[in-house]
Amino acid sequence: MKDRLKRIFQSMHFRMLIILLLVGFVPAFIMLRGVLTGYERQSVSMRASMIRNQCLRMSRDLLETKYLENGTSDVVDSELLQIANLYSGRVIVVNGSFQIIRDTYGLDEGKTIIAKEIIETFKGINTDFYNAENDFIEVVSPIQDDVTKSVLGAFIISVPTTDIIQSRANVLLLQTIVSILIIFVSLYASRLLVKPFGKVTAMMNSGADFLTEDISIPDYTETKLLSEAYNQMRHRLQAQEESRQEFVSNVSHELKTPMTSMKVLSDSLVQQAQMGEVPNELYQEFMKDIGEEIDRENKIITDLLNLVKMDRRSNDVHIEETNINDLIALILKRLRPIAAERGIEIALESYKPIIAQVDQTKLTLAVSNLVENAIKYNKENGWIHVSLNVDNTYFFIKVEDSGIGIPEEDLDRIFERFYRVDKSHSREIGGTGLGLAITNSAVRMHHGAIRVYSREGEGTTFTVRIPLKYEREDTEQYEDGDV
Repeated sequence: MKDRLKRIFQSMHFRMLIILLLVGFVPAFIMLRGVLTGYERQSVSMRASMIRNQCLRMSRDLLETKYLENGTSDVVDSELLQIANLYSGRVIVVNGSFQIIRDTYGLDEGKTIIAKEIIETFKGINTDFYNAENDFIEVVSPIQDDVTKSVLGAFIISVPTTDIIQSRANVLLLQTIVSILIIFVSLYASRLLVKPFGKVTAMMNSGADFLTEDISIPDYTETKLLSEAYNQMRHRLQAQEESRQEFVSNVSHELKTPMTSMKVLSDSLVQQAQMGEVPNELYQEFMKDIGEEIDRENKIITDLLNLVKMDRRSNDVHIEETNINDLIALILKRLRPIAAERGIEIALESYKPIIAQVDQTKLTLAVSNLVENAIKYNKENGWIHVSLNVDNTYFFIKVEDSGIGIPEEDLDRIFERFYRVDKSHSREIGGTGLGLAITNSAVRMHHGAIRVYSREGEGTTFTVRIPLKYEREDTEQYEDGDV
């Protein structure tokens, strides 16, 4: 455990560095990539819009000078060359017959051009095309009569995007610089954040028993909370270890006591036999006592086995649809003869029919223990009242008795294994101290809860709440007052 903790703390610096790098890189990368893409798209859109506006102005001059018909106008030629020089690009003018009447490059004049973009332009649709691989923008804009709104020709303007590419390179350079800064900041921050955990490593290397002492790392709120959580975990582990040792000690004691009694009784019989003939009455008395001790030993072992079964995972629970009313009635039918020996009356009150998903064996064990305890710790000629109720989610079992009650200081511990309120009286009536622990485990295994209400000398009431539908994973808590 100690070595494992050391490895965890020693690797924490690396893990913190990775987390900081991810936290820094991912937002920065997304932001810069978004800025780059947005800037490029916006720049292309603005460039195309400017070209289209200039085409609109030139189209009026072309129509006024009838340039599309004769292809001659010094003013228009000057404007076309001015646009071409302004954007370091190429300007082509196409007439209504799809013939190129002007090309600032002087390459395709007189040729006919039929392309999808040109056809769409004659339908009044503006077309832009951005070629990122070859770094140029092509804008196809109509030459339209302002009065008739008919398209008489088209401009094809191609311009390079060198300035946009340069701006994109500047953004990429900024991204690289930011990435380098994130690396250095992450290295420094991770070292600073993990520094307090070096105290833990130093404590472990000092030779002290690290798991027997609380740790304190108040440097940051997070490390303070972490140390508090660790200390709580350590305290729980200590409590579990103490509980385990106490349980082993109790088991050993409980199993040893009947064996010791049988040993004493058998030794007494042997001594009596050596001294002479053993009286038949004494022999029968001793054998009866030995038989009772064997029965007690067997009861302890049976209860321990039941506890072991209860401690297993819920996969060992055999759930089936069960009529709870019939099940409880059957349990009470078996126990009424025992109660009748002491003049105790058992009454069952059922408000509604109940069908629930339960493990019949485990629920029977839990209810039997409650009713048996109500019989054992009751007064002569007393009473036991068992009631059943149900709502939309849970069913409820209440076991009330007129018995001796439980002292208030013992109520919080009665579900502990081998805990007895009155040890001498419990042994007198055959109690093992495991019955309520078994009941509690069985109820919890059904994701239910059990509560006890008692006053010394006035009787005890146990209330059990269990879901109608069994769920494999159910962490719902049972609050006081729910029943």
